[in-house]
Amino acid sequence: MAIKNSTVSFRSHFLRDYGMLAVLLVLGGLFALLTIREQHPTGAAAGKEIAKQLTEQSTANTGVLIVARGTNEDRAFSAAASEGLQKLDITVLATVNGSPSDVRAAVEGIESSGKQIEALITNDVTAKWSVYDRFASLKNVRRIQPTPYYWPDFLKLSNLLGVANQTAIYAIIAIGMTLVIVSAGIDLSVGSLVALASVVGALCLRDWGGGTDAGIAMVVAGCCLGIAVCAAAGFFNGVMITLFQIPPFIVTLGMMMIASGLAFRLSEGRSIPELPAAFLWLGGARTFGVPNPVWLMLALYLIAHVVMSRMVFGRYVYAIGGNEEAAKLSGVPVKRMLLAIYTISGALAGLGGVVLTSQLAAGDPKFGLMYELEVIAAVVVGGASLMGGRGKVFGTLIGAFIIAVIKNGMNLTNVDPFNQRIVLGAVLLGAVLLDTVRRRV
Repeated sequence: MAIKNSTVSFRSHFLRDYGMLAVLLVLGGLFALLTIREQHPTGAAAGKEIAKQLTEQSTANTGVLIVARGTNEDRAFSAAASEGLQKLDITVLATVNGSPSDVRAAVEGIESSGKQIEALITNDVTAKWSVYDRFASLKNVRRIQPTPYYWPDFLKLSNLLGVANQTAIYAIIAIGMTLVIVSAGIDLSVGSLVALASVVGALCLRDWGGGTDAGIAMVVAGCCLGIAVCAAAGFFNGVMITLFQIPPFIVTLGMMMIASGLAFRLSEGRSIPELPAAFLWLGGARTFGVPNPVWLMLALYLIAHVVMSRMVFGRYVYAIGGNEEAAKLSGVPVKRMLLAIYTISGALAGLGGVVLTSQLAAGDPKFGLMYELEVIAAVVVGGASLMGGRGKVFGTLIGAFIIAVIKNGMNLTNVDPFNQRIVLGAVLLGAVLLDTVRRRV
């Protein structure tokens, strides 16, 4: 009986804290069904398939022309096809990676040399070019392209990695917002702090580090300075809330306007693109095929989960959110904890600004617009209570992905942007309503 009761208790707690995971899976399945499309293979794998396909249909010494665009995927496609065909004694007369004018020049060159094109290897895009119609010799030539197949656009690896990469910044900032909301507070300044960190870090690199020639040490210094400025802003929020008992809503609303104004004043309202290549590694590079911001996000969530579930700091945060007065009487250093919470929130907003700057290769005072609402929505959708005392870090991560999946799915299904805002607003209201119902039950 005890084992049965403990199992039931575990299930109820899991559903309460991570029930939105089921919502995320359902949304993923729904958008997968709605975005099933005919897919046309690209890249090296498609080139190898073409080589195998042509080998089965042609004899040795068949002359072929490979036509692809100049993108990285198309270059990989043409290189793999050329390599595979040459190994099988099929003659590659020319390989074009470019535009229709390049195809025309290649065909003219082949014809002037007296050679004959017996097969055209193309992909889905280059097969539709009209340049082939200009040559009588190509009218009856076979056009061979990779075999299409059906697969959801939503479940394409490139799309899933794109969703994760776009979600990473919101999710990183949402860690700090989770601490704030669990402690029964709110932080409206995070969006403006993103812009402030972006501008401060970019100005540091441009004016003190040599701009595009800045070294690794200066890149680290610029990142740290941007984060430190935002941490100081968060600390100031904490001081105003704890020392002067000003409501968090008012304090962080004021900081939102101050930080935004500072960002525009420091940058004079202009973008700052003079950044070194080393700085772009953080937001623009990939490790093992996964964007670096995603690795950073996962690492921070693991750390935050341990802190909130296994350490005294986390227990204090929940205690403050549950009942601040009772927490004081129990010996919890409430003021110091709130100072730490708002400082962490500011620092993580600064980190988000640094990563965003690295992703977009420029500092800009317009970054972070409305981020605070997206982040709060992620925390609430993830199961945290706006009244404080309840919420899980991984629940916030799920909430961030729910919002990202909804936005991505609506884009893939061509939902009007205005209707997208209506849907996202309804999702937020639904999450708050669900939280209210759960507290009353």
